Amino acid sequence: MDKILKVARSIKAPDGRLLKKAQDRLDCLTKPQGSLGRLEELASCVVAMTGDENPALDNKVIFTFASDHGVTEEGVSAFPKEVTPQMVRNFLKGGAGINVLARHVGARVVIADLGVAADLEPAAGLTIKKIGYGTKNMAKGPAMTRDEAIRAVNAGMEIFESEFKKGVDIVGTGDMGIGNTTSSSAITAVFTGHRVEDVTGRGTGIDEKGLERKISVIQRALEMNKPDAKDPIDVLSKVGGFEIGGLAGVILSAAARRVPVVIDGFISGAAALVAFGMAPMSKDYMIASHCSVERGHKLILKYLGLRPVLDLDLRLGEGTGAALCISIIEASVKILTQMASFKEAKVSERIER
Repeated sequence: MDKILKVARSIKAPDGRLLKKAQDRLDCLTKPQGSLGRLEELASCVVAMTGDENPALDNKVIFTFASDHGVTEEGVSAFPKEVTPQMVRNFLKGGAGINVLARHVGARVVIADLGVAADLEPAAGLTIKKIGYGTKNMAKGPAMTRDEAIRAVNAGMEIFESEFKKGVDIVGTGDMGIGNTTSSSAITAVFTGHRVEDVTGRGTGIDEKGLERKISVIQRALEMNKPDAKDPIDVLSKVGGFEIGGLAGVILSAAARRVPVVIDGFISGAAALVAFGMAPMSKDYMIASHCSVERGHKLILKYLGLRPVLDLDLRLGEGTGAALCISIIEASVKILTQMASFKEAKVSERIER
C-alpha cells in the first residue's frame, strides 16, 4: 500500500500557465478563434498535462488487462467465462477489435493477464501478473482479499512503468473479462451513490430477465459486503476485479508521470473511479474517450466531471473507444504544433468593429 500512496501523493496539477499559453497560440492560428471547438481544448489540455509546449504523441499505448469474475456463477452474463482466455489469445494473434483500431492509429497494445481463470501460454506481447484464477463470487462474499486488491493496483503500476521505459506519450485503457460489467456496476453504485438499477446495463447482451437477475445479484453483493466508498481499496476488494484494479494502477502511474490517460468505456470508467478515490488529482490527467451504451457509464462521467469526446454507441471495451479518441487527440496536437499563425502565413487578421 505504501507504493500506491507514494505514487498518489506524487501527482501534481497540470500546468495552468501552459494551458493559457497553448490557447493563446491557438487563437493566433489561421482560423476564427474557437472554430476548431474541442480540438483546441484537447490540445491545450495535453500541453498542460505533459508540461510540453510542443508535444508529440509518437508513442501511443493501449493497456488491455484481462481477468475473470467469480460472480459469473450467478448467470449475469450472456457468455461463458471460457471466452476470457479465448479472447486473450485472439488479442495476441492480432484478430480483435482493439488490434485493428490500434494498428489504425499507430498504437501498441499491451495485453496483461491479471486474473484469467486459466493458464495462458507465455507469448510475445503477453504480460502475466496473475493475482488469482479469477475473483471469488461477490454475491457470496468479498471478491478478493484486501491484499489481492493492493497487488492488482501495484501490478498495473508496474506494467505501466515497464512500458514507460520504452516510451509512452499517451495511454489508453482497455479490458477483457466476462462478468466485469457486474463488478463495474457495483463499483459505480458505491462511489456515485446511484441506485443499482440506474447503473446496471445489459453488458454483453442479456435479456430482460437476465438484467433483473443481474441487478438482484449486485444488490445482494452490496448488502452482504458493505463496501466503504471512503476506502477505494475496500470497494475494489469487495466488489471489484483484478483487471479493474490494474487499470486503476495504470491511471495513477500515468498521472504521476504527466502522461494523458484516455479512459475507454464502462469498465475503464470504474477503474477511473477507484483511481480518483485514491488520488483526486488523477482526474486532471483523464480524457473520456466516449460515452458507452452501458447506462452507468454516463453517471461515472458526470461524477468525475468528464465530457466524452465521442458518442458512437460503443460497448465493446478492450480499449477500442480509447484508440479512436487517441487519433483525434493526436490531430488536435498537430493543429497546435503544425498549423501556421496569421503572422507566419502573412494572412490578414480579423478587423475589430
